[in-house]
Amino acid sequence: GNLPSPFDLCKLVTAASKNEAIQEYSTDDAHVVQVGNLLLEYRNTDSLVENPAWDIVVQKTGYIAAAGRCLVLNTVIEGRAVVIILLNSFGKYTRTADAKRVKTWMESAFD
Repeated sequence: GNLPSPFDLCKLVTAASKNEAIQEYSTDDAHVVQVGNLLLEYRNTDSLVENPAWDIVVQKTGYIAAAGRCLVLNTVIEGRAVVIILLNSFGKYTRTADAKRVKTWMESAFD
């Protein structure tokens, strides 16, 4: 029924983080693929991958009606590996803003 828990998603992101191809493609800001004579460009919908303040190992944005707008990522904050799971974000950019707030909160805890 497509009902993974945040814990399930954490296990999935952690496993995906061990795959170099997934790391590379999930953190590229764009990728071009040639299909016959046609070039298709795919752009990453997670603006955090372009932000030098972030050390993202692997990430995935998504949307389905049951879960809303989502973001899962494995990143490094203050030298610690952190998995962030954000489900059912209110707006298109809310998940990114929420991730930034989590990062800022974690960084302030180490000051």
